[in-house]
Amino acid sequence: MALEDRIEALKKKHADLDKQLHEETCRASADQQTITKLKSMKLGVKDEIERLTKGDRAIA
Repeated sequence: MALEDRIEALKKKHADLDKQLHEETCRASADQQTITKLKSMKLGVKDEIERLTKGDRAIA
């Protein structure tokens, strides 16, 4: 159950980062460094979700 909880938490974090990214890109004075950082963080979370999901399938 802990793995499923971790995956759900990562999905929430991914959605939160997506929201922050959207808000930053919509700002008139959007900061490119912030956008790049958010994209990188979002990709890292996505990769972690995929890694855990694939590992979960291998166990099942």
